[in-house]
Amino acid sequence: MEPLASKIRPQSLKDFVGQEHLVGKGKPISTAMEKKHLFSFILWGPPGCGKTTLAKIYARSLDAQLYEFSAVSSGKDDIRMIVNENLPPHQGVSGKNLWESARKLSGVGVNSKPKVLFLDEIHRFNKAQQDFLLPYVERGVITLVGATTENPSFEIISPLLSRCRVFVLNELTDEEMKKIIKRTGFKMDKQSQDWLVRMANGDARQAIAVIENAFNLYGSVTLDNLKNALQSKFLRYDKKGEEHYNVISAFIKSMRASQPDAALYYLARMIQSGEDPKFIARRMVVFASEDIGMAQPTALVVANEVFKAVETVGLPECGENLAHGAVYLSLCKKDRSAYDAYIAAMEDAEKFGNLPVPLKIRNAPTKLMKELEYGKGYEKYTKEDLLPEKLKGKKYFQPKNKEEK
Repeated sequence: MEPLASKIRPQSLKDFVGQEHLVGKGKPISTAMEKKHLFSFILWGPPGCGKTTLAKIYARSLDAQLYEFSAVSSGKDDIRMIVNENLPPHQGVSGKNLWESARKLSGVGVNSKPKVLFLDEIHRFNKAQQDFLLPYVERGVITLVGATTENPSFEIISPLLSRCRVFVLNELTDEEMKKIIKRTGFKMDKQSQDWLVRMANGDARQAIAVIENAFNLYGSVTLDNLKNALQSKFLRYDKKGEEHYNVISAFIKSMRASQPDAALYYLARMIQSGEDPKFIARRMVVFASEDIGMAQPTALVVANEVFKAVETVGLPECGENLAHGAVYLSLCKKDRSAYDAYIAAMEDAEKFGNLPVPLKIRNAPTKLMKELEYGKGYEKYTKEDLLPEKLKGKKYFQPKNKEEK
């Protein structure tokens, strides 16, 4: 049975709701469609703001052959499948002839239609997979339309990112959400509609799913039925919602308490629910400095290597790397003294503003600065207090005794 969100999906910009800065008259995406301009781009925005719909409308406007994949479950073989439709019989693409094959191919297939690859959650493609995709995008074999909720600057390799334009999509407004809710065709009172708009928080897909669930489960769309439908398992781990923050908080606090079993459980919860493994790995890198710090400085090295492994390996195998890191960080001794010192220094920086730097440690690149005694009397290994005059004698870093670590 076709999901409701798919049934009511707009087929043209005329019915598309939101993102006027991109699809309004004279705006970049609407202009590209009018001029039949074929180019690769990435749509960056929150969940349910129209990324998938916009990609499909774009491909349709160019009469392109659309290949739709999710980076969560797709890989190099899917890219090969698309590309190999352009190759003569028995000619594949692999290894050393990868670039040469891409160079020879054109962006027009046997059916004379351009090939548009819509890659949802493109941030889930690891570095090796992005490297594999790069030559085909560069040579125009494939026109890439990526969708992501994560900052492309952090998630997409530079060579691929440089060949794509990035469009930022906004969270849908309350009024835009109401237009989409009305399109579902289900009648509901104002109280129910207002609750649904607040609950979805700009995510049209979630609002539609709750409406559909309420009707399928209870036969009508009332406020109580909507609230009950929200308890459905598939909505329990909204990446913007409370459960997301509850579970990552439990994961961090379990490592802080040196409880690897609890940390592994919450890690498994996140992976099973579709959390981005790089988000988890980033939190581990922060934890290594914030909570372990000087007690075991190599923890930061391990956490960084876990992050690199997650980038390289990808799901599902990178779960092993995350588990390895979580157990290691849990068992490390903890010392927040460096972090606490940094916070204290930040408070003084904010409180006192730009205090004058002592002349001895100022830079003196010009003759005038030397005449003003910048750098005069500087000694490399001095024990003299180098803080600004108003903060002389202040101690931010209070190292723990070895016995306490």
